[in-house]
Amino acid sequence: MIFYPIKPKQIYLIFFTALLFASCGRSKKVDVSNIDVNVTIERFDHDMNAMEAKPIAPQAVYMQKKYGPFYTDFMERIIQVGETRDTGYFKTLREIFAAGPYNEVKHEVDSIFPNMDKENAELTDAFKHVKYYYPNKALPRLFAYFSGFQGAQITIGNGYYGIGLDLFLGANSKFYTANAIREVFPHYISKRFTPDYITPRVVEVMAREDMFPESDKDKSLLSRMVYNGKIMYFMDKILPDMADTLKIGYTGKQLKWCNDFKSQIWAYFLGENLLYESDYEKIQKYLGEAPFTPGLGEKNDAAPRLAVWTGWQIVKEYMNKNPDVTVQQLMADQDAQKILNGSKYRPK
Repeated sequence: MIFYPIKPKQIYLIFFTALLFASCGRSKKVDVSNIDVNVTIERFDHDMNAMEAKPIAPQAVYMQKKYGPFYTDFMERIIQVGETRDTGYFKTLREIFAAGPYNEVKHEVDSIFPNMDKENAELTDAFKHVKYYYPNKALPRLFAYFSGFQGAQITIGNGYYGIGLDLFLGANSKFYTANAIREVFPHYISKRFTPDYITPRVVEVMAREDMFPESDKDKSLLSRMVYNGKIMYFMDKILPDMADTLKIGYTGKQLKWCNDFKSQIWAYFLGENLLYESDYEKIQKYLGEAPFTPGLGEKNDAAPRLAVWTGWQIVKEYMNKNPDVTVQQLMADQDAQKILNGSKYRPK
């Protein structure tokens, strides 16, 4: 066997390449092409529109049969027109259909979402990834509706997820500037009411409310930080091609701020002795929705939800340093301290 001398530059390249492959090990895409999943978002809103033109009683029977529990939940809990056991709610529906605002919203929804081909393709891929990691997971039916801004972006019920299209009309939609709506959804929230957010919000709801609800046992900031970090990591695996900004709901500027000041953010949490703090009033500002995080940064430029972002980085470091840990083991692990210790998180 003949050995050729290796020059220092070649050694560097070999070492760099080895590091590159090691760092990419966790980010390698999985093959989901053979997983039999095909998502079609069912247009409840279109069948709802048909109630305006067709005799309402037979259309209601048709929709109750087609949509099951969602029909009842929509009428009774979302738009709250009355109990479906009593046909008296038909009168309220007729009044809604005759009103100008209903038709304005309907027109806007139809113009933004003439079809949902893009969302169907994205969610098909996402649900294939869910099945890859959790083969026994029962996938929900998906229904699109609009409620006059009464519901949440994504609702969850018995065997279904509902997608409120009127809360995905685009950041500059005229509806979101109305005072009544801005009181409920201020601009720092409504700026994410765009079609691009449908898929990540569906996956996030699946993670948070369906598959991995948060435990009530430990309410410390560290526990909440790591829990949120696991949710974000799960979204990484289910949405491998999705931009980080869409997963966490940041602007590009906010994400850059977090990366630029990650060591200072971590030093702040440690210096203020916040990791083991469980007082809700003290820690909520690092977890909840806000235009910025008070007390950090200059000119109110600190990104919001810093505990969520930091937890995400901790979990990514933990998984990189522990390649034998599977996604399933991570999501089942309730020991936040173990994950922090195992991450050796020391941002620079």
